[in-house]
Amino acid sequence: MRLLWALSWAAALAAQPVPLSLERAVQSALSPEGNARVRLSAEALKQAEARSGQAKAALLPDISGVFTEQDATRNLEALGLGLRSPIPGFQFPTFVGPFSSVDARVSASQSVFDFSSIRRYQASKVGVNAAKADVEGSAEQVAAQVARAYLAAVRADADVEAAQANIALSEAVLKQAEGQKTAGTGTGIEITRARVLLANDRQRLLVAQNARRAAGLQLLRGIGLPLDTEVQLTDRLQYVALDGVTLEQARAQALKARPDLEAQEQREETARLSASASKMERLPTVATFGDYGVSGTGLDHALPTRTVGISLRVPIFDGGRRDARRAETASQYRAEKVKTGDLKQQIELDVRLALDALSSAEQQVKVAREGLELAENELAQARRRYDAGVSIGLEVTDAQSRLVRARDNQITAVYNYTVGKIDLAQAMGEVRKR
Repeated sequence: MRLLWALSWAAALAAQPVPLSLERAVQSALSPEGNARVRLSAEALKQAEARSGQAKAALLPDISGVFTEQDATRNLEALGLGLRSPIPGFQFPTFVGPFSSVDARVSASQSVFDFSSIRRYQASKVGVNAAKADVEGSAEQVAAQVARAYLAAVRADADVEAAQANIALSEAVLKQAEGQKTAGTGTGIEITRARVLLANDRQRLLVAQNARRAAGLQLLRGIGLPLDTEVQLTDRLQYVALDGVTLEQARAQALKARPDLEAQEQREETARLSASASKMERLPTVATFGDYGVSGTGLDHALPTRTVGISLRVPIFDGGRRDARRAETASQYRAEKVKTGDLKQQIELDVRLALDALSSAEQQVKVAREGLELAENELAQARRRYDAGVSIGLEVTDAQSRLVRARDNQITAVYNYTVGKIDLAQAMGEVRKR
């Protein structure tokens, strides 16, 4: 996406991070200047088109022009032209020359009947369609890869925010313990325990910040941006429910929309046509040829000459090469049919696993949300009891630890659910549509 590159450059000059949404990240990765896999698939398509052009050339006229000028000598005896003169004392020369000759000629040939070449050209056109489907498949995979990388970066941001919130909570608990100690209702061990939790939270913050930097670099790498680009993620990690989809609907959509299945079916058709072309190598081929030009000892003494003809080529025996090629291409066709059937089973497996994982993640979100609410209430009650002097500080620190785990569970559950939606979209071939 050229706009993102321009904004990145402008933002670098202004020392400001580039705002980056999930949709924009995917679009940038799929642009001609984006992800390397997208660029490689585009080059593979160009190569397939070039191969199709080469196969088509076998069905088109072949025209060439030749001009030769030579100065030569000849040994007639070496050519079998040694003559004996019947006249005594006279001998025909055995060495002639030097002599000059010129020849200017245009030659052409045209295939008239060659079913094998026709089949190869048809196979090459199907190969182009397969390459186009591969481009779509690469785009789907890159879109899913970048979406996951973006979510990982968003999760890293959420982890940093949670770590900062935990530090703020630990500082508040430490201040509360110090207040209780000053009031004579607390003990030194409670202050020490609160300081230990604060140190642990600060350690977790450092780990989360490092993980955020790593996730940001992975995202830039997936998009294809320079690794020193500063970006600011505009989307947040949040739970957005997905409309219900049945297994039958998801499977039907996947078999209809998955570009990798379309590409595999095209490859199977290419193998079928290639096998047919090998079989047709046994058929006779017919071609026409001709040339026209002038030849002589010089251009001023040249005379027009021509050749026109038709050739019939009938294969008889080539040492078994045709039979070997036919057996090879037939085996390749059977292998592609097996791959197509296996891919269809894999697609169904992908859909089933994605639906199961999404359903499980949705339940995890509900449980994590309930656990977070309970942990927050527990901590609030524990702090009130501690202030009232009816409990000790250990009850507060225990509740605080459970709240930290509940926050982590909430982030993990929402992240797993969002990734599950991407997995389902990829299994159905709809990543770029969502």
